[in-house]
Amino acid sequence: MRTWFNLGLITVLNLLSIASVTPASSQQEETCPTDIQTLTAKMLKDLPSYGNRVTQRARRSDRTVEVYNYILVAGNPEFEPLPLNNLQYQPELPDDTKQVFFTTLERQYSKTEAILLQNYYWLFLTPSSDGWRLVLLFSQLADLEQEDLPLPPQDAINGAIGQGIQLWLKDCREGVLRP
Repeated sequence: MRTWFNLGLITVLNLLSIASVTPASSQQEETCPTDIQTLTAKMLKDLPSYGNRVTQRARRSDRTVEVYNYILVAGNPEFEPLPLNNLQYQPELPDDTKQVFFTTLERQYSKTEAILLQNYYWLFLTPSSDGWRLVLLFSQLADLEQEDLPLPPQDAINGAIGQGIQLWLKDCREGVLRP
């Protein structure tokens, strides 16, 4: 009698565990938004964690670095594009590239102090058949001293923010972002 009870209890527990897993797997996968404002809002919300993971992975391979940056927040998107008409030739294909300007607030740690930095980014995205792709990313890093001249824009596609955006867009296209 006791073995039948134990077998029945095990069967019920197995059925409950299968039932609790089934709804999660039957949920609809969230697709990448086609609207640039919606896409950017979701991306900027997740960008600090994606960028910080990129820097953590890089830091493991190079332990000699003594200054560490952490991305605290990304936001303030602006969608008004700068005119980039090239008057030297007539383009063959229409330009679907979207420009987004945003800022990040980062904290840089050295052995003796922590410094807050506001950095500026100019992002170029283009739609493709399977979702959005990163085309270009420029950054203008915050100047450390108020009386200094602003630093010139730099290619940031291979930096932590650029790699974080690429990883986020890949996850978005694959439908693996958390809702």
